[in-house]
Amino acid sequence: MDFIEALLRHNFLQNALFAGVLASIACGITGTFVVIKRITFISGGIAHTALGGIGIAYYFGVDPIIGASLSALFAAIILGIVTIKMNEQSDTVIGALWAIGMAVGVIFISITPGYNVNLMSYLFGNILMVSGNDLYILFILDIAIIIVVMFFFRQFISISFDEDYSKLRGLWVNTVYILLLCLIALTIVILIRIVGLILVIALLTLPAAISRIYLNRIVMIIIFSIIMGLLFTVSGLVLSYNSNLPAGATIIVIAGFFYLFALTFKKVFN
Repeated sequence: MDFIEALLRHNFLQNALFAGVLASIACGITGTFVVIKRITFISGGIAHTALGGIGIAYYFGVDPIIGASLSALFAAIILGIVTIKMNEQSDTVIGALWAIGMAVGVIFISITPGYNVNLMSYLFGNILMVSGNDLYILFILDIAIIIVVMFFFRQFISISFDEDYSKLRGLWVNTVYILLLCLIALTIVILIRIVGLILVIALLTLPAAISRIYLNRIVMIIIFSIIMGLLFTVSGLVLSYNSNLPAGATIIVIAGFFYLFALTFKKVFN
């Protein structure tokens, strides 16, 4: 009840709630394909490369979300090409790009005059600092993700389950794969403001992983993943507000416990 009363009074809590909804939609949709296609490590490479764009954007006085978006999309395209052309060595290249992106971000952060607390929120997340402008950008990214998935839904399913068969059918597998990675990049940008770069992969994958344990139909997994994401973000907000805990970390802890419980329940009662 205290949280509801505060929600009605404080604009920053309302922004946080709306951001949680937008993040849940994005991670429910793209996280499903990440889990099914088992590209969590690639997603991690994209996420941590985004720090380079954030640091550069701060240094030149540009909105960090724009910097994160451009660097994440760049990483998605590069990693997509690398995994297609250099399948056996892709892990090494992903790790190298991951490290380079983080290093570039740290360098530009260190040479940026002054100290900006907001910059730390991109590393560790602070959903309570989401502004109206952030919500506008997140909403546009959400719409872009939904539109692309609606047009390429069957193609994404096809490459997620059987790339070889998709090639035999004449599907442009490589192009669709890179497009999927670009959607993941946009989702990561959305989640960075919620839980930060350090925890972004957990929120991207855990709702879909929980749904995958009990469901097989892709549409149902997506819907249930969105619901799970909403549950985690809202309950994390409430618990963090009442207990004075970091919101992003609280959201991830709740999601992690749900995943372990779901996995254990399935193993014991299956």
